[in-house]
Amino acid sequence: MISAKNICKSYKKGAVKVLKGVSLEISDGEFLVITGASGSGKSTLMNVLSGLERVDEGSVLCEGRELSAMCDRELTKFRRDNVGFVFQQYYLLPHLSVENNVRLGADLSGNGEFREIISAVGLGDKLKSRPSELSGGEQQRVCIARALAKRPKILFLDEPTGALDEKTGREVLDYILNLHKENGFTMIMVTHNLNIAETAQSVIKINSGVISSSYRNSVRKSAYEIDW
Repeated sequence: MISAKNICKSYKKGAVKVLKGVSLEISDGEFLVITGASGSGKSTLMNVLSGLERVDEGSVLCEGRELSAMCDRELTKFRRDNVGFVFQQYYLLPHLSVENNVRLGADLSGNGEFREIISAVGLGDKLKSRPSELSGGEQQRVCIARALAKRPKILFLDEPTGALDEKTGREVLDYILNLHKENGFTMIMVTHNLNIAETAQSVIKINSGVISSSYRNSVRKSAYEIDW
């Protein structure tokens, strides 16, 4: 379970208040979507829940551990052992091929079947290509494959389909949803696409640094049932 209590986060020495007393709980194996306008605090909330950033106030309990009590070395190990990330910025290593970028995630969990994931996201014919030879959408799919190849306990995704066309976006989303169902990892996704929220178990909306609404979907749609 992930439990956040009254978390606050500011930048520029407190001049820019981004999160203003957010509290929430995410059950093990849950799929939560975080929505909201640009600048509302969605990505910052994801970053503090994952341990990428520290809160200024409040507490974040994740996998039974208090993130704010960890030193930098402990946080790094926690993320390495438990967490997978899909960022808007791809953070691919430019000198490595698609295969070897994804292998970086797979090696952390001893996953020897990572090439199947590359094929599943539609890049089976790009194994030897480097990031500079790929489109933005293809680079996003490499990022997704790398995160999934790690077999994380918790997967954080920031606009994972934002750079993908509708056909590819549906295919990739469907693959992620099926893996989530099969493997039962916890999944937190930030997205502007309110239609994707219909595939989640729970949805929260962030507005000006606070949770303005939250609900659970009584009926969840598949990647091919939602509008795009």
